[in-house]
Amino acid sequence: MLKRMFAAPDPGRLRLRAATRAVLGIGGAVVVTGLAGHSLTAAVTGGLAALLALFTVTDATVRGQLITTALLPAAGFPVLALAALLHDHPLARDLVFLAIVGAGVYARRWGPRGHALGVFAFMTFFVTQFLHTAPGQLPELYAAVGLSLLTCSTVRFGAWCYERRIALPAPPAYEEGRGLARTTTRQAVQATLGCAVALVIGQGLSGERWYWAVGATWWIFVNTASRGETLVRGFRRVLGTLIGIAVGLVVVVPLKGAPGPTAALVAVCVFGIFYTAAVSYTWMMLSVTLLAGGLYGLLGVLDPALLALRMLETGVGALGAVLAVLLVLPVTTHATTDAWIARALRCVHACTAEAAARLSGTPDADPAPHVAQLEALLGRVRLSLAPLVHPLSPLRARQARARQVLALLDDCAREVRGLASVAADPEASHDARLAAACWRVEAAVEALTTPEAARELTTAAPADAPHPATDPIPALAHLHQLEKALIELAHPLRSPTRAPLIGA
Repeated sequence: MLKRMFAAPDPGRLRLRAATRAVLGIGGAVVVTGLAGHSLTAAVTGGLAALLALFTVTDATVRGQLITTALLPAAGFPVLALAALLHDHPLARDLVFLAIVGAGVYARRWGPRGHALGVFAFMTFFVTQFLHTAPGQLPELYAAVGLSLLTCSTVRFGAWCYERRIALPAPPAYEEGRGLARTTTRQAVQATLGCAVALVIGQGLSGERWYWAVGATWWIFVNTASRGETLVRGFRRVLGTLIGIAVGLVVVVPLKGAPGPTAALVAVCVFGIFYTAAVSYTWMMLSVTLLAGGLYGLLGVLDPALLALRMLETGVGALGAVLAVLLVLPVTTHATTDAWIARALRCVHACTAEAAARLSGTPDADPAPHVAQLEALLGRVRLSLAPLVHPLSPLRARQARARQVLALLDDCAREVRGLASVAADPEASHDARLAAACWRVEAAVEALTTPEAARELTTAAPADAPHPATDPIPALAHLHQLEKALIELAHPLRSPTRAPLIGA
């Protein structure tokens, strides 16, 4: 886990920038809300709204992000009012909550905007349970949320909009079918039923904190697309929460809600959430658990028994998710893995083609957006293969093959980044062998992603491939190493041992 957190590639230092900006944006939102004279409850609600706006809004363009952020109140304000009005009507409240769960997951079919609006609606209902919101508080909460969104948007789109100068990694869209074949439809049904199980058992454990179980089930389904991914994410959520509670007993409880130290801890947790989210769900959940503990400390209700109850409710939420993905419209890990690996390989080819065009003198050719997209796709591949590479996986042969695939795909990404860096240099020289090398990369990708072309892929490195340390043309060295990695990928991807990882 430590290696994934601190040694994971961070092209353009996007994770570092996003985490730092999140601390500034959310901290600014809370400060402005406080200066406006709002209560602690309103400040917490506004801070959460700012966190969600910065965390979930991931459109591929700055304009798209701005539009989605502006639409968040349209999704959140009606839900906030409904949750407050239904607080004293448990049956109606629970049914509406489950309906919001289903609608929020179903909305993911409309891409990043649908995902962000669905998450915001769900968390708005969730926070009303967390803070016991009453109808009389609604005007103040609306004002606090609006002010917080305006403040964090000023930081994100005004003071530090680094996305205007770099290529944005657009979130990869799911491969969708029709009807119940659609991943989002299946997940909407699974999440609703899983949350229903968590809600019933969670209320049996605590009539006051039951919503933790529902929240755990919901977030386990976020950014997963298969049965295996969901199971691994559930395990990591429980593990991260357990570690977070252990750390919280030592770090958070002794603070006793002291404003200054708790504010500093919350800032560190916010940074941790944004910095680790893309590389380690366990570390992210540790940060989330400490953040929740800090907020409960500020509200004056934190004690060891509350942390123990959170652990139990998280376990219930994970159980609800596990039962749902195993018993209700399961999506196999195998099919999902094949699709993401194939898309990553096609993106490798697109990066190579753009870099080669740039080196050959095409001024508007730019591999940077494809490199950013490749990083996003590789994140999806790692998530999809997580069930196979998990230490507890009993499928040792497939585990070894999956680890080899990940290592070789990382090699491909490294060479593509190097190639793009060379192509960006206006002084980079051109060599006639570039075209031939690019053609071989294209052929290797075609052979890996098209079963009928697989027999054309040889297992030998190109005869004219010089050692990268001695090749006077850096771009050519990167292309040769890339071709070599693609050729080596043929073995783990086409191995007859058990089910193939791609092309079946």
